[in-house]
Amino acid sequence: MRLAGSIAIVTGASHGIGRATARAFAVRGATVVASGLHEQELADLAGDIGGSHLTVDVRDPAHADALVKHAVDRHGRLDVVVVNAGVGHAGPVAEMSAARVADLVDINVRAPLLLTRAALPALLDQRSGAIVLVSSIAGRMPVAGEAVYSATKAAIEAFAEPLREELRGTGVTVSTVAPGVVATRFFEDRGAPYARRFPRPLPPEAVAAVIARAAETGAPQSVVPRWLALPARIHGMAPATFRRLARRFG
Repeated sequence: MRLAGSIAIVTGASHGIGRATARAFAVRGATVVASGLHEQELADLAGDIGGSHLTVDVRDPAHADALVKHAVDRHGRLDVVVVNAGVGHAGPVAEMSAARVADLVDINVRAPLLLTRAALPALLDQRSGAIVLVSSIAGRMPVAGEAVYSATKAAIEAFAEPLREELRGTGVTVSTVAPGVVATRFFEDRGAPYARRFPRPLPPEAVAAVIARAAETGAPQSVVPRWLALPARIHGMAPATFRRLARRFG
């Protein structure tokens, strides 16, 4: 599909990958509905790129229908949904609070499923559209010390595959984009800084460009940077070998 002239919802657009994605879509001619938690940041973004914004908390199940209604009522239709809002956590599972576990599941799993469900009737009615789910490389090769986060991102990958098959022939594509390390406030919010020298964090604009390409082409799965697809394949084909290598090299 062409992004030029499309109407696109982007969640988590207050900062980081979501904000960069909203800008990338606007440059390509899309009208963006930017959503997130921070009203002023969203208002400033919408003022810069056009489109509109809606402040929502994705932990509220009602956010999904509200976003789709806003897009259709304000802009006449909906063509693309980028489900990007997410939260991380670093630390032993035994030390996590019940509330923190619930937040990760609500934000990283339940919210994407609900927004996808809410958007599909509009996309199916016009027999065209794209859903792009932002997962993580941690969902393809789970990271020690981030068990709950890894599980939530693996759930997104698991959701996308059968949904893609379900929608085959409808004109609606489903893509996942799995970033590696990205220079955003993610690490500050997860409670532990990024301390490795390699791989170096990517700018969020690099991930945004891949998200835009996924929406345009319907590519089923993308990994950013692309070389991370190799260790992910090793994990899938030979998990014991992957674990030995991970323990040795980190």
